[in-house]
Amino acid sequence: MPPLLLILLQISSSCLWLGRGEVVTSFESSCPQFFFRETPPNDALEPENPAWICQRYENQYYFATLYDRSRRIPMYSAYLYQPGPGKRPKTWLVEPQLMGLSYPKTMEKEWTLLNYFNVTLEQLGKSQAVLRDYKNLTGLNRGHLNPSGHHSDSISRLATFSLTNIVPQDEKLNGGAWNNYEQQIMMRRTQSCNTTYIVVGAVPGNNYIAKGRVNKPSHIWSSACCEVDNNHRKSWAVIAENDKNEVHMLTLGELEEVLTQLYGRDQVSLFDSDCPRE
Repeated sequence: MPPLLLILLQISSSCLWLGRGEVVTSFESSCPQFFFRETPPNDALEPENPAWICQRYENQYYFATLYDRSRRIPMYSAYLYQPGPGKRPKTWLVEPQLMGLSYPKTMEKEWTLLNYFNVTLEQLGKSQAVLRDYKNLTGLNRGHLNPSGHHSDSISRLATFSLTNIVPQDEKLNGGAWNNYEQQIMMRRTQSCNTTYIVVGAVPGNNYIAKGRVNKPSHIWSSACCEVDNNHRKSWAVIAENDKNEVHMLTLGELEEVLTQLYGRDQVSLFDSDCPRE
């Protein structure tokens, strides 16, 4: 292929991206706005092989994800709850910078990377899940941590359709009790909130899909810190076992204690101490 044509193809392919994901050294220095008082969860949730991803479209960040490169699942995603009407996207994206910071910051389709950036599927899948990992699942499907329905426009919803924001989730739970929490209970609990900060995560389990490539979490959890006004805040939390169609309501403090036991490390702290634990 003539060099000029190859360059033109690469330029045109870069226009196909729908969002950006930038691997950074810390959330505090790059996208702190998704955390209450700009304070991310403490390192009790940090995996051995982490990646801090600020999910971005054009020049705007939409959420933050702590990703486990080895288990190929997100540990948590953090975002602002800003629901709105709109269609559910259908395009799935991957994160080129998980292969190395020399790769584009743009969140891309697998097809684009394989065909225009001289990347093999083996390279791409070395430190993240790829589409084929989620094919032919039985009783599981692709479960968003940060759901598209919690965002107010098509651009922000598209950004959630990254495989770095997905875990293998029990199919009945994802379409049942967890969906009810995301869509119904969240709407009721946030009625008095001016700003609601969400951190939603997954506890790594002992089982894997895709021939041992992608971890199946043992639990899915979510926590919220709501600012009612400058002087009043409230919080709540939920957790679900990832093989039962049940969601358990907890206080924030109770969830932090449960996660401390499940992770078996230091005391878990999900929000700044000014967010009430009761």
